[in-house]
Amino acid sequence: MGIGAVLSSILAIVVALALVLGMAWGVIWLLKKLQDRQLGVAANCESDTPIRFLRSMPLGQRERVVLLEARGETMLVGVTAGSVTLLARWPEGQAPSKPMPSPVRF
Repeated sequence: MGIGAVLSSILAIVVALALVLGMAWGVIWLLKKLQDRQLGVAANCESDTPIRFLRSMPLGQRERVVLLEARGETMLVGVTAGSVTLLARWPEGQAPSKPMPSPVRF
């Protein structure tokens, strides 16, 4: 087996890898566009009902409280493995009186 055969097989492997990675990137991009269209997000990343994640704080292994903003309202939501519960809501223009503390990390 000569050096030319080794180089051509390495080149074939590199081209095949580049082709597979390019196809994977294309599929991911297409799925993201389809998901955005299903959720109603316009091309300029704005929609009629944007939901914005503000903050999250873990309470246990699978439980957490999440601060969200949707349609101008700020909402505190409790999230567990089996449910999502609205804990508090502040109308547009009002915000929670105290910010949520950052979790302590050891």
